[in-house]
Amino acid sequence: MQRIVILGNAGSGKSTLAREVGERLKLPVVHLDRLFWGPGWSKPQNEVFRAHVSEAISGDGWACEGNYYRQTFDLRLPRADLVVWLDTPRVTCLSRVILRSALNRPRPDLAAGCRERLDKEFLSFLRYIWNFDRDSRPLIEQERLARGALVPVMNLRGSRQISDFVNSLARQP
Repeated sequence: MQRIVILGNAGSGKSTLAREVGERLKLPVVHLDRLFWGPGWSKPQNEVFRAHVSEAISGDGWACEGNYYRQTFDLRLPRADLVVWLDTPRVTCLSRVILRSALNRPRPDLAAGCRERLDKEFLSFLRYIWNFDRDSRPLIEQERLARGALVPVMNLRGSRQISDFVNSLARQP
């Protein structure tokens, strides 16, 4: 297992899991938000974003976290060994996002030049998180099946299952 795609709601723990997997397996970690967002939350041209993703996953191994299913599943899933879905309860996702936004500390998955903001767009983002399982997840899953139906999927819910998964990975020297 050398190429892992990690999916889930905002605040579900995708970035943390990717870092843990990367550390355990000695793989580069690809945070799609860092490749997508520019300074001040500016959006790139789709071709530019796809080129960055292609370059980031061109190696033999990686742990790639983030959904961006419309833009990148055709690039990531044909190369993936495993898809991990984080099934984190939406209340947990909301509380994590609110806390990290209020604290506004630097994070390895936050793009350079982007600062968390508590504004009208943030409220819209909270609605997205609350409705993720109903509105977004079925679309992501539909695209996953279209682009990578043969890639094994592991669903993880809760810190115990996540910890067991990470501990099951063979430590690389």
